[in-house]
Amino acid sequence: MSAFAQILIAIVALEHVLFLVLEMFLWDKPQGMKVFRNTPEAAAATKVLAGNQGLYNGFLAAGLIWSLFPVGAPGAAGAIATFFLLCVIVAGFYGAATVSKRILWVQAVPAVVALLFVWVL
Repeated sequence: MSAFAQILIAIVALEHVLFLVLEMFLWDKPQGMKVFRNTPEAAAATKVLAGNQGLYNGFLAAGLIWSLFPVGAPGAAGAIATFFLLCVIVAGFYGAATVSKRILWVQAVPAVVALLFVWVL
């Protein structure tokens, strides 16, 4: 995997760490409500669900970070990166279809670009 692909993977991983923080810890705080365009009532009603969602984003970030530290067979890091980037892409498309088109650009597109660089370089 090229250094540029690794940088792109790190950016996608960082995004998911930020999603974890926003969803698990800031969901019902002013910053979290602003990012997700939420009301205090809606944030209170969905806080547990958002925390679970944040946890899953943390798992995606962990997998992407894992792919940056190649161990084992040659090509294993690329395979791990491919799996987790595809997970991010699927989640991004699902979120865009069910929640907001913005998710496509914030989540799926960066992962698609990173995946292209994993595969090409």
